[in-house]
Amino acid sequence: MPYRYLLVVSSTVAIETGTSLCRNHADAKLDVNCHSGFLGIALLHRCAYFGGMNKMAKNKRTLDQAALSSSDTDKLSDEMTDSYIIRPVKIGKLNAIGMYTLYMREVRRFMKILMQTLIAPVMTSVLFLMVFAVAVGDRANLTVGVDFVTFLTPGLVMMNLLQNAFANTSSSLVVGKVQGTIVDVLMPPLGAGEVLAAMSLAGVTRGVMVGAVTACALVILGGGSLPNAPFTALLFMFLGALVMAFAGILAGIWANKFDEMAAITNFVIQPLAFLSGTFYSINRLPAPFDTIAALNPVFYAIDGFRFGMIGVADRPLLTGIICLVSLNLVLGILCYRALKSGYRLKS
Repeated sequence: MPYRYLLVVSSTVAIETGTSLCRNHADAKLDVNCHSGFLGIALLHRCAYFGGMNKMAKNKRTLDQAALSSSDTDKLSDEMTDSYIIRPVKIGKLNAIGMYTLYMREVRRFMKILMQTLIAPVMTSVLFLMVFAVAVGDRANLTVGVDFVTFLTPGLVMMNLLQNAFANTSSSLVVGKVQGTIVDVLMPPLGAGEVLAAMSLAGVTRGVMVGAVTACALVILGGGSLPNAPFTALLFMFLGALVMAFAGILAGIWANKFDEMAAITNFVIQPLAFLSGTFYSINRLPAPFDTIAALNPVFYAIDGFRFGMIGVADRPLLTGIICLVSLNLVLGILCYRALKSGYRLKS
């Protein structure tokens, strides 16, 4: 099996003695030899991530043609301490460090602007709750034993969660394309699956964080009580956020500018969120609109979370779990294939 190796320099060290690296395209070998024995670097064996560099290295001189003189190596040995270590680091089949680094990059990206990514969505949900509480209040009882404000709260929480999970992954890719920083994701030794896992989990993190803060704020303002089934609520939060994170990656890959991204948000994501039982029970819709609403995958995320919060659901929980898990598998495969092919990312 092919292995990936990462050349690590613990400090910024440049050896400018006319030496150059020569990579053989067939075997991708890298040898560095110093006469003093100071350096000894093994090989990069058939590393697909460095395949694009082979063409650039064809016309360069090999290390044997530009070997360091003994005086140069002695000087380097005196000046460089043990902290300057150059070694090949085996990454292996899974680049866990790279995945974690990309994940933290995406998390810190939205954590630096909490006023926009966290406080603003919470305030929007609070305004929704206040308006509907004043305009409707107790005059609309959608379910026996549950008032309208209590019924509305889980829908507002999930709407915030889903929209922010989508926004995190989609905006990251679109901004990278527009600013030209998408190369920071494509060039490191990360496979398509590793990029997909890091970015989707970051989207889930933002979505769940926004949803949790929104739920706390609405409950404090009288929009409900503690969850009826907390593990069920967490399960549907995770599945729903993952669906929208995958959808955001696909949208970010397809969109090349902000106008295209705004069109997807306004004409696809917003209608799916608003027409998914957020503000009403689909059991009250006349036929065939109740059946059409049940085909909306966002509905199952909201319906399952509502059961976890207040113990009320319009459809069986098992149906919702099967639907969301299946949709996650399909979207995950599509995202993986798009990232692996470089569709609209490398052009």
